[in-house]
Amino acid sequence: MRCQPHNKAQVYIWLKNTQICLLCSEPADGSAPICMACETDLPWLGDHCQSCALPLPAAGLTCGQCLAQPPAFEQVIAPWTYNFPIDSLITRFKHSAKWPFGHLLGELLAQALQHHFEDDLPRADFLLPVPLATRRLRQRGFNQAAMLARWLGKSLEIPCDERSLVRTQDTGAQQNLNAEARKKNLRNAFALTPEASFKGRHLALVDDVLTTGATAQALAQLLMDAGAARVDVYCLARTPKPGDTA
Repeated sequence: MRCQPHNKAQVYIWLKNTQICLLCSEPADGSAPICMACETDLPWLGDHCQSCALPLPAAGLTCGQCLAQPPAFEQVIAPWTYNFPIDSLITRFKHSAKWPFGHLLGELLAQALQHHFEDDLPRADFLLPVPLATRRLRQRGFNQAAMLARWLGKSLEIPCDERSLVRTQDTGAQQNLNAEARKKNLRNAFALTPEASFKGRHLALVDDVLTTGATAQALAQLLMDAGAARVDVYCLARTPKPGDTA
């Protein structure tokens, strides 16, 4: 059963003409449906950990967690912190099937990644969306990470592989678990299909939000164990530490 929206189905009329900002309903300034004022006011990620993108007070630092236990992934690229209105847009995309919000965020993420590529970030060979458990996929009707990966792949001209990573266990919601509980929850939750071959490849995991990094770590370790040369993470937003507001 494949309940993802069809690749060729338009979820928004994305033409190079005048658009209306999805956030304030004023005319947009470019081809994307967001005005310059709203785009400027988004909670852009400032100084952050060079590995996991955790917001930090100064540039060029690595957080204590990544120093103590270096992650299997190389680098997280996330344009925003998980604060208003990004949190609301992602929630409406993910839980209410408001695909235009997801498409907008995916387009802005693609632009951010293109800037990073121009600044010498190595370009991934393949995009791999974080897989959903079968039951969750049936309930939601789509995998938001897969949709983001498709939009990114088309915009950045990077192949998107939706088949090689599978979720073998339904681990339940992670939102209310601490970091250690998330790690235990994800133990043996993912697998590679028999035909998957990533030896020597540079891969990028795609997801909507990175919180503790437990899911990214589990998947990156699986891919590195399978011979990948490097794994990055491309996501929309990074959560700050609990209690932080930026």
